[in-house]
Amino acid sequence: MCGIVAYVGRKIAQPLLIEGLKRLEYRGYDSAGIAVIDERGGLHVRRAVGRISVLEESITEHEPLPGAKIGMAHTRWATHGAPTEVNAHPHTDDVGRIAIVHNGIIENYAALKKLLEEKGHKFKSQTDTEALAMLIGDLYEQIKFQNHLPAGTSLLQRAVQAALHEVEGTYGIAVVCKDEPDTLIVARKGSPLIIGVGDDEYVVASDASAIVEHTQQVIYLNDNEMAVLKPDTFRTMTIDDIDVSPVISQLENKLEAYELGDYEHYMLKEIFEQPTAVRNCLRGRAEPREGRIILGGLADNARELVKAKRFILTGQGTAWHAGLVGDYLMEDLAKVVTETTYASEFRYRNPLIEENTVVVAISQSGETADTLAALREAKEKGALALGVVNVVGSTIAREVDGGIYLHAGPEIGVASTKAFTCQCVVLTMLSLFVGRRKFMSQQQCSELIEGLCKIPDQIEQVLKQNDACRDIARHFCERENWLFLGRGYHYPVALEGALKLKEISYIHAEGMPAAEMKHGPIALINDGMPVVFIATQGTQYEKVISNIEEVRARGGKIIAVATEGDKNIRRHSDHIIYVPDTLEPLQPLLSVVPLQLIAYHAAVARGCNVDKPRNLAKSVTVE
Repeated sequence: MCGIVAYVGRKIAQPLLIEGLKRLEYRGYDSAGIAVIDERGGLHVRRAVGRISVLEESITEHEPLPGAKIGMAHTRWATHGAPTEVNAHPHTDDVGRIAIVHNGIIENYAALKKLLEEKGHKFKSQTDTEALAMLIGDLYEQIKFQNHLPAGTSLLQRAVQAALHEVEGTYGIAVVCKDEPDTLIVARKGSPLIIGVGDDEYVVASDASAIVEHTQQVIYLNDNEMAVLKPDTFRTMTIDDIDVSPVISQLENKLEAYELGDYEHYMLKEIFEQPTAVRNCLRGRAEPREGRIILGGLADNARELVKAKRFILTGQGTAWHAGLVGDYLMEDLAKVVTETTYASEFRYRNPLIEENTVVVAISQSGETADTLAALREAKEKGALALGVVNVVGSTIAREVDGGIYLHAGPEIGVASTKAFTCQCVVLTMLSLFVGRRKFMSQQQCSELIEGLCKIPDQIEQVLKQNDACRDIARHFCERENWLFLGRGYHYPVALEGALKLKEISYIHAEGMPAAEMKHGPIALINDGMPVVFIATQGTQYEKVISNIEEVRARGGKIIAVATEGDKNIRRHSDHIIYVPDTLEPLQPLLSVVPLQLIAYHAAVARGCNVDKPRNLAKSVTVE
């Protein structure tokens, strides 16, 4: 995996493809490549290790590409084989006729490779993708030799369809053939592909950010679907060649939403966008005067939600942390048994799904492979499936029985920030939506909704302490071990704070319940070790203070996130970041913001690539 851009139309493809790759840089990658077919049917492939700028330099300064009007490009995040030029995409068959870019994993590639080698095909790379390219090329020759195709049928289309019936695994692919220089074939199973529909042109990408500059009209391919695209026509079908009527949708976000603006990094931009993101998330959904939450995406499921005896919240990484906040919210506010589970574990443990079970899949991209697999497992076992996703039209959004969009806007930084906050907001609204229909009084619901509606302004107050967070980060950024501790609602926040620091600054950090610290991890604490406590006013405040003293007694340096006006905390802390007072179930929405800022500034101070941390991809579409 990581990013795909492809084009067929009337324009010169190369500049469009390179610009599209740059818009996908945030997804994470280690190499890049491009392939175009000129008007004479010549297939030209260029690949490079490292950043897109390296590829661009090799094209413009060393080996210029012809002015082709069809082509495709790819950024690779290594899965099979090291990040080398020979392993980079696009890959071709061994006669150089067919080229392919691919996201996903071909699970039976070893068996396919052995079979093809026995037939005399010569492989150059260690990738699974080359096996698919070689298989398409082999089948192309077979079908061409048989010469049984109906008039007007694409030989490349038939070869791709035949190959996809042989592969096991996941794929989002784009394929071109120099014998059909006006035809682009795309297909998907488990890895997203979007077709942008323009005037006598089509732009295909794995992410809308590479399309939005050219058109707002898109087609979302479903699993086991493919498309044959030419400048003046297109056809969508299943890989079994059954015609599919395409649904053309409108992209939700404009180009400006993807631009960096005056910020140094996307992550900082998105941290500062959180007040607006939360307002957009709440707009039209929270009515404090009437004590009512309106969730249109759940209108058809309201009765089932009230009858639900168990909720299972599932996700990965930051989404799992948001689910853990939702776990506390659902049991506290809706009084329903709730479990939060890693999606990657849920699918393989043969989970017990009883009657009246609701499974909520949480994913920023709506394409996370593990979360999608868990969702499908839950549906297969009879659960009501809901989605909490940010990307409109994503696979999870299309496969659930109901759901709630975040409306957070595009999140480009690999380390999630505003999506986490909006996921917590959505799960708060879901808890109130269910709780109010079961037992919660209008007064209690109104009080919580009023508090929720104040959150955007309160986040703005927290963001004013950006400089203080930067100073703390600079002071401790050379320390290689941190602890993040919290109780109750703040345990998930501690996990999220530690994850942010690990992701972008490469500092080892652990998050855990504050009480768990003395059951072993306290052995790690030494003189000067930074320990972050979320110590806002709440039901367990005094116990957190006791935990702080246990760390101080062993030489740890205390960084406290505390409630405005709390003078007592000064006696126990070395550094304090204050957040506005709010109701305890809403405190994670504020206490997480200083931790995001500290992680960001620590990464900057250490010279790390904030938006493109090593080894990470924004959307993990393989298991």
